[in-house]
Amino acid sequence: MSVERLFYNMLTASLFCLRLLVQVLDFTVFPKAEYDVPIFCANFFTSAKTNIIVLDLNPVHDIINQYEYKEKYFKSLIPLGLKYAEVWLELICKAVKETDESQIFHNLEAQHRYLTWRAEKDPGRGVLKKLIGDTLAKDMLRSFLFNGVDELGSKTFNDYFPQYCCQEGNLNKKGNIIGKSFENRPWNARGEFIGE
Repeated sequence: MSVERLFYNMLTASLFCLRLLVQVLDFTVFPKAEYDVPIFCANFFTSAKTNIIVLDLNPVHDIINQYEYKEKYFKSLIPLGLKYAEVWLELICKAVKETDESQIFHNLEAQHRYLTWRAEKDPGRGVLKKLIGDTLAKDMLRSFLFNGVDELGSKTFNDYFPQYCCQEGNLNKKGNIIGKSFENRPWNARGEFIGE
């Protein structure tokens, strides 16, 4: 059985546990055209209690029809990707379907909290805003990239993260993501939440 088929079978077997697959914006590095190497992508996200870094290598050429290209760069990476996927799939396969309504509600609220943060503070928001305008950027973030933010719950960003609310009730736009400094950080340099 091919590696691709094995991965497909493992993923298909676990899909019954998934609520939603989402896409995120990322940081991309393109090599000069003289260098035939994959495109490097990284997504950085941090919040009061969560730090996420997603790294990708994206092929420049068609790895489906150009097998030699796939062999050149991706053959040695596939086992690493599969191992990472296996660990996640083990978690999914060992998970017990929750029947306690309060825990299910708690899980949905946690997903909604995550989506609410991302829809408001995603690091790609500024880039999208410059490219397509504020209204379209907000719509793309809420209805496409972080789909579910308007359906999973009714709490607002300020409900979940009151430390970002200014006196006038507006959202403090400072401190969106890594590298930004602001007067009242809700977490310390070690990522520990220090807000109320």
